Amino acid sequence: MEQKTYFQRKIYDELLQWKNTAADGKALLIEGARRIGKSTVAEEFGKKEYQSYILIDFNDVNSAVTDAFEKYMTDLDSFFLILSTEYGVTLYPHRSLIIFDEIQKFPKARQSIKKLVADGRYHYIETGSLISIKENVKDITIPSEERHIRMFPMDFEEFCIALREEKMIAYIRQCFAARKPLEDDLHHKAMLLFMQYMLVGGMPKSVSAYLENNRSFTAADAEKRDILTLYEADINKAAVTYRSKAASIFRQIPAFLSQHEKRVRLSNIEPNSTFPMYQDTFFWLGDSMIANECFNCNDPNVGLSLNEDRTFVKCYMGDTGLLVSHAFSEKEIADGELYRQIMHNNMSINEGMLFENAVAQCLVANGYELYFYTRYSEELHRNDIEIDFLLSNGSKLRPKIFPIEVKSGKRYTTNSLTCFLKTYHSRIGDAYIIHPKNLAKKDGILCLPAYMTFCL
Repeated sequence: MEQKTYFQRKIYDELLQWKNTAADGKALLIEGARRIGKSTVAEEFGKKEYQSYILIDFNDVNSAVTDAFEKYMTDLDSFFLILSTEYGVTLYPHRSLIIFDEIQKFPKARQSIKKLVADGRYHYIETGSLISIKENVKDITIPSEERHIRMFPMDFEEFCIALREEKMIAYIRQCFAARKPLEDDLHHKAMLLFMQYMLVGGMPKSVSAYLENNRSFTAADAEKRDILTLYEADINKAAVTYRSKAASIFRQIPAFLSQHEKRVRLSNIEPNSTFPMYQDTFFWLGDSMIANECFNCNDPNVGLSLNEDRTFVKCYMGDTGLLVSHAFSEKEIADGELYRQIMHNNMSINEGMLFENAVAQCLVANGYELYFYTRYSEELHRNDIEIDFLLSNGSKLRPKIFPIEVKSGKRYTTNSLTCFLKTYHSRIGDAYIIHPKNLAKKDGILCLPAYMTFCL
């Protein structure tokens, strides 16, 4: 079996909470995109937290095991004997974990969860690609004895921990809490780390290749291209009704994000296209977690989803490192010039798409749904307000919204955000600009360096 590099992941604490509070009554289903480390963290959890564990990889499973699911669900003593014998693992009641890896490959195993949990002898974790899990349920009864958690690519904090920069992360959190800037030298180092994160991304294979090859962006890129190939193969397995549309949008994500407004323009894909024609396509891309959708909110209020306009949508890549490899050819980055330009913040191309995508990725990892806001001025014949992201505190007692503008350059204006604050001042909590510079406060706006986004 291929040796997997293990990186510290925040989801581990959620697994512990499940084990301590709910594992006797529910299995845990870890949902997420391909190659984000679901099976690795589940196996590490089994090693550390249980006396023994079995990992059943349904990509490569013995027929004796699959037959056991078919024949012995009414005789669980024999079922567990077969598993124990086939994997050479002794199972201990209440002290062993059984992992169903790539559960979408064998839906019958997912259906068995009801009986296995009711039996109560062992704990169960399921992992799988989210969209495939949802599509492969036609012939099974979906168990109610499942607790679902979503897993994402490594966020900036996890990336820094992989680079052994725990002290830097603690310092960033301390400065964010105190609303004070980092010392200049440490600010530059933190921005350097964030630039590395944008280029390498949070896919564990890419991070591992980067570190194991003396911080080689080229080695990381090779791994990312393999993952993009897997994603394209997944899209080609989508329903025929929207397969070609999903492929078209996926291919053009870099082109959409390189525009000023960064919105998906359907007319660029197919003349006379309308959003209803692509509704299932966006749902599939978002649900697969290949992409992060961001919808327009036409009335910025605490109930952002109640006022969303799904005819205006941005489509970010689920991982910014993948966006880099998706946007540029191997030839364009083979000599390292692209990476040098980005690392030195000296690019002739639109670096804003990478910056904004990275911010979107950080916000999604923190549990936020993505919304943006624009207002069209009839007098000016253009948008006079454009807010990249809107967050909500979700409170019914003290509802507040939090506008965010992303600025990839060091010189910028705040006209749009200032106008938004004047228009909706009674609804607003804090207002943020995320930029490459150090933390500063200006006219009621908190300007945060990009590396602090994970603190929001």
